[in-house]
Amino acid sequence: MVWYFFIIGLLMGSFLLVVGERWSNDKSIIKPRSHCDNCQYFLHWYELIPIISYIFLRGRCKNCGKKISILCPIIELITGLVYAFSYCYFGLTSNFIIALVLFSFFIVTCVSDFKYLVILDIPLLMTCFIVLLVYVYDKGINYFLLSLLSGFILFAFLWAIKFIGDKKFQRESLGGGDVKLAFLIGATLHFQLAFIALVIGSLLTYPLALYYIFRKKEKEIPFGPFLIMGLIICYLFQNEFNTLLQYLVL
Repeated sequence: MVWYFFIIGLLMGSFLLVVGERWSNDKSIIKPRSHCDNCQYFLHWYELIPIISYIFLRGRCKNCGKKISILCPIIELITGLVYAFSYCYFGLTSNFIIALVLFSFFIVTCVSDFKYLVILDIPLLMTCFIVLLVYVYDKGINYFLLSLLSGFILFAFLWAIKFIGDKKFQRESLGGGDVKLAFLIGATLHFQLAFIALVIGSLLTYPLALYYIFRKKEKEIPFGPFLIMGLIICYLFQNEFNTLLQYLVL
């Protein structure tokens, strides 16, 4: 089963790359079929096998010879590994489904936010829908309603920070996609863990922010992937974080 989910992850990694790239440019993920962006050469099935095709083609387009980004096989491999890891960690449970959805959304957001500084609405809505659907099915209506409430509270919290920041700095201090992403974090983790995820995401962003300052680059920071990393960390170790919170409260 581990190898089964690893292979699924490899295939999904390739697909998620297409989703992040094409939807960021308002293009269909169905048409045209996979092709070289440089010469428009349509790829055959044997040129679309994750990782293996990259090695076989020596990292270049078969038709024009343009170099293919090394990030493609790396992301495919990472997706395969996290799918396999999720199965080993959670087994065939509702937590496993949510973990796969969160990891998949993370890959799409890495592509869209790092490259185009946008968090795509459709993947975000789909992720929220699946998480809430799993909760209402597995944990009941009360847990589902609490998830909704937590999502709206965290959304309002980050919206307030954005509103104050925009007024103070006279510029956009936080992206609208980041604010909408806060709903997913709150709905998935609930109140206390959601705020911890925000803190972790902010801390993870610091190295990139310092790099921009050091390089004197006036550039927006892609905050979304780091927020999702904070969400995933808290989701994977929610029992440990809850135990720590209980200890601190006592």
